[in-house]
This record gives sequence, C-alpha cells and structure tokens, in this order.
Amino acid sequence: MPNETLTITDNRTGKSYEMPISYGTIHATDLRKIKVSDDDFGMMTYDPAFMNTASCKSTVTYIDGDKGILRYRGYPIEQLAEKSTYVEVTYLLLFGELPTKTQLEEWEKKITMHTYIHENLKKLMEGFRYDAHPMGMFISTVAALSTFYPEANNIADPVVRQKQILRLIGKVPTIAAFSYRHNKGMPYVYPNNDHSFIKNFLNMMYSIGTHRYEVPPIFEKALNILFILHADHEQNCSTSAMRSVGSSHVDPFSATAAAAAALYGPLHGGANEAVLRMLDHIGDIKHVPAFIEKVKNGEGKLMGFGHRVYKNYDPRAKVIKKLADDVFKETGVDPKLEIALELERIALSDEYFIKRKLYPNVDFYSGLIYKAMGFPMEFFPVLFAIPRTSGWITHWQEMVLDEEQKIARPRQIYLGYDTRDYVGIEKRK
Repeated sequence: MPNETLTITDNRTGKSYEMPISYGTIHATDLRKIKVSDDDFGMMTYDPAFMNTASCKSTVTYIDGDKGILRYRGYPIEQLAEKSTYVEVTYLLLFGELPTKTQLEEWEKKITMHTYIHENLKKLMEGFRYDAHPMGMFISTVAALSTFYPEANNIADPVVRQKQILRLIGKVPTIAAFSYRHNKGMPYVYPNNDHSFIKNFLNMMYSIGTHRYEVPPIFEKALNILFILHADHEQNCSTSAMRSVGSSHVDPFSATAAAAAALYGPLHGGANEAVLRMLDHIGDIKHVPAFIEKVKNGEGKLMGFGHRVYKNYDPRAKVIKKLADDVFKETGVDPKLEIALELERIALSDEYFIKRKLYPNVDFYSGLIYKAMGFPMEFFPVLFAIPRTSGWITHWQEMVLDEEQKIARPRQIYLGYDTRDYVGIEKRK
C-alpha cells in the first residue's frame, strides 16, 4: 500500500477501507469494495456535471482557477498570446513542444495543402436553406467529411491519424467561411494559399468580386490572439464530448462534429453572444446601476462574469481587454464598450460580486471585438469552433493513445419502478 492513503469507515457496517491516493485522487472503482452485503454492487459517487470527477490524465492544458492560471503544455497563455501564432500553438498542443523554424515552416506547408474542400462537399453546403444558421452548417459539414475520407476510421494508424488532423485544421476555416457566405447569399471564395492561416480565412470571409480584400493588420493580429486563447481549455463540455464520442473509436470527423454540437449551446460557445444581448438590453451607461441592482436581487444575470473553473480574473480576459482597446482604435469605440467597462468597474468593487468571485471571463470582451470586426452574432460559435478544433483533436489523440481509456459509460442511480407486470390496455386506468 502506498504511503498516501485514504481511510474510509462505513458507519453502516463499521468496516474501514484503506485506499491509495494517486495524484491527489482515488480510483472511483476502489469504492466498489465498500459493500453492505456480498450481492451489493458497491459504493459509487454521484457527481452531476462532473463537478469533482477526473475522467482522464492529460498533459495538454493546466488550469488553476483560484490563481487565474492557464497554460498550454506549461507555457503561460499570456506569453503565447503575445509572442506566438495560432498555427505555432496548434503544433505545440499536438506535439508537446514549440517547433523549430524548419518544423514550423513544414507544419504550415502541410496545413496549407489541406485547405480546399471537395467540390461535392461544397454542393452539400449549397443545399442548405438560404438562412441556415452557420453553426448548424458547420457541424453538418464537418460530420460529412467522414464520408469523403473513410480511411479515417483506422484511428490506430499514426500516419492516418496525422493526415486527418491536418485535414481538420486546414479545412475547418474554409467550411466556416463558406457557411458565412452561404448565410449572406454570397458566392464562396476559395482558399488563397499564398496568405497566412488567419489572412486566408478573413479573405474567404470578406473578399467581394474582383476587388482584393485588404486585411487590416489589427484584424489579423486580433484574430490570431483570439484563436490562441480559444484553442484549448482543458476538459470543458465540448472537449469532454470529443473524448466521450471518440472513445467509441469513431472517426475524428464525427467526434469533432459532436464536440462542435456541444459548443453550439448558449452556455458554452454562445456565451459571448449573450453578453452582447445583455449590453443591448441595458442600452445606456446610465442604466447600469439599476441593472446591477436587479442582478443582486436575483432578477437577472450578469453575463460574461464568473466561470465554473476560474475563481479569479480569467487570464484570457486580461489579454482580450487590452486587445479590445487596440481594435477599437482602428474601428472606433462601440458604445457598448462604455457599458461593459462600467459593469466591470462596479462588479470588481462591489462586495456582492467580490464575495461570489464573479470576475470577467473570456466571453465578456470577445463578442465586442468580433462585432467590431464585422462578424455577425450568429457566427460567434463558428469563430470559437475554428481554433478549438486543434484542442479537440489533441485531446482525441491523447485519449486514443491512453491505454487506460475505455468506451465512456457513466453509471446512474436508478430511482424508477421495481418490477411491474404488463397490464392490457383495456384494464388501464
């Protein structure tokens, strides 16, 4: 028995059980030893929403919510946002180390080779209603990739895995841009592989006719930073979906579509849209105090504040706040920014919010930046999905290579009927 153990006494039977502690946890299956009788299934834990359950071991992303720390492979997110590029971060996430100059050039070249999508896939996208939601189109089209690359099912082959990873990173911006153009009734713009990753995406989004779209440098910089900040966030809802669905050994395109579907929800990828709607509802800076009082009285929610993990200032929000200033110098100040700044000022000084550790999170300013760059609100989840794809497939690959992982199958506490006999319809009351 290891030195670090936990002793549990079952007051029902008086028996004590000693369980090994590893990495600050005990194995949930060890609790099965705790039984009232021999035919008892054994003790389980009840943990709705996985508030305190570790489902895997990972070396990808580290978060300390109490201290406001976020690191990719050990690198502080603030340093990566300042010094790195999104494409470099994808390499870091997938391979565990920052690339050399030669490795980065080769990596960028490989991604560029996979930016085009099959013409039949384009036709599939053209079949959506004219006003189809971009995220619905995105999810469906990513799932459809599995029908174009059936070899992707061979997830045990590292060469095959690598090719699907490159396909996903390269094609996701194209699918995203096509979904936007379809929603706007505009012709699709094919990738221009002379551009950088970010510039290529913006060109596919906004280029019109023969006029060459000139990407504002601050837009390219802003989107690069936002993509880095959104690339991964440990075992969040969509990443857990990626791992859970992927545990059935389905192809990575189908698993990614499942993760994107989880991201679609307003409590996840749609949260920054909720912030903008809140700011619209407030309407004017003079209405902020009254809105704050309503929140404190339980008559509304302060969107963009607080986080399941962070009990301190979200480190991503600090980076984004400065980025917002740079973007608004180019685009002009959005009146909503004044409301947002006043909300933040009050929340950070009001004992009600301090006591509850409600600090601004990544969604609070990101929506304002996206809006300033011309992205419609319905496109926000898609903008989230593009960079998060690299995090999803990193965790998917880690899960595939983890010998301890099995197909996901959580337990339940059954509270329904015991055995009942069937009653014919004529005798039912």
